[in-house]
Amino acid sequence: MDVNTAITQDWLEIFAEQYHKDPWRTQVANAIQKHGIQAAALNNQHIADIPFTFSHEISSGPITHQRQSGRCWIFAGLNALRIPLMQQHKIKEFEISQTYLMFWDKLEKANYFLDNILQTLTEPLDSRIVSWLLQAPVQDGGQWDMLVNLIEKYGVVPKYLMPETHHSSQSMMMNRILTLKLREDTFTLRTLYDQGATNSELTERKMRMVADIYQMLVHFLGEPPRTFTFEYRNEDNEFHQEMDLTPHTFYEKYIGIDLSDYVSLIHAPTADKPYGRVYTVQFLGNVRGGHPVRYLNVETAVLKDAALNQLLENEAVWFGCDVGKMSDRNLGIMDPALFDYALTLGVPFTLDKGARLDYGESQMTHAMLLTGVNLVKGQPNRWKVENSWGPEPGNHGFFVMSDEWFDEYLYQVVVHKSRLPSELTSALQDDPVVLPPWDPMGSLAR
Repeated sequence: MDVNTAITQDWLEIFAEQYHKDPWRTQVANAIQKHGIQAAALNNQHIADIPFTFSHEISSGPITHQRQSGRCWIFAGLNALRIPLMQQHKIKEFEISQTYLMFWDKLEKANYFLDNILQTLTEPLDSRIVSWLLQAPVQDGGQWDMLVNLIEKYGVVPKYLMPETHHSSQSMMMNRILTLKLREDTFTLRTLYDQGATNSELTERKMRMVADIYQMLVHFLGEPPRTFTFEYRNEDNEFHQEMDLTPHTFYEKYIGIDLSDYVSLIHAPTADKPYGRVYTVQFLGNVRGGHPVRYLNVETAVLKDAALNQLLENEAVWFGCDVGKMSDRNLGIMDPALFDYALTLGVPFTLDKGARLDYGESQMTHAMLLTGVNLVKGQPNRWKVENSWGPEPGNHGFFVMSDEWFDEYLYQVVVHKSRLPSELTSALQDDPVVLPPWDPMGSLAR
């Protein structure tokens, strides 16, 4: 098929004629050029239809702030885990250290990346897989199973023991320097392989490289504590102190949730991912020897029922979504009807959820918590969302998500296995279908 068709002057005249058939288009163009497409397309009347009130809410503590970093998946997970700790011990405000897990995530990702480089030494440097690996060796983003790996291996600590640093809150330069080092390490390992180095020599050199990353991370983030004393004063003004805790014993005593009982459900309505199957993604992970990233693909109704049941049992729900689509950060509203681009621009937009995934228009970009829901005759029409962007956006840091937005742009929830139908519980035992690294389900929440 010959597709080399140039835009001619005749075509340009046709385009212009069609545009000027609608004289009001000039007024729309003026509004867009002056105030931007978001302001011009905003459905102001619809804002009142999605209030920040909910029939069921979970008290979840003060809003947290990931600042200029891509740690939403860590923040959302730790925000969920602090709720039972705060309730049981009557602590009004509490945070678990996100920097502590960020340290171990960077170290583990560096080791994981270099292992992947060793596994692909026979691949050409310009192969798609090596090029993909080199894109972002230690990016901030992550997934639920990656969070589980970190907590199971390293435990958790209170935030005051490993607080925010300049580079935990503004991670770009740290990531840039770590990436520089790891790309240099890749060059070294591939060169040594070409020169005939043995597997043991390559492995020993790799561990020296990981030691360098550890040293760099201590400079950027501080050194993680091994033992500590936990002190707090509860809502009854009673002082508590416990000495000689480790990150593991702290987790076991003060949180104690068995994370292996939770499963990631996704809704990916694409032809290559039948429902009821388990999927994983090649080269996606952080802790070597930890849990692989696993998703169970289900229909929206199944995913939504599981999330709703968990909320109604007063347990928050970690979820992943495409937060930038049809949402307003300042208003804190997530709703497909919030902006009418088709009416404003005079052109249709028709991709459905599956096509948006297939054609690169959408993927999971951000993780947050569901901490409330509004039911009308037993059915949800809007959901309360706890974000990690500080208290300024939305309603003091909380967002409201319409049920229609849930259907269109929410891709993943993490729920207890007991909230699944029996036939899906058995499907969890199946060997996963392995997706290529660049599959949209391989995207990481940031």
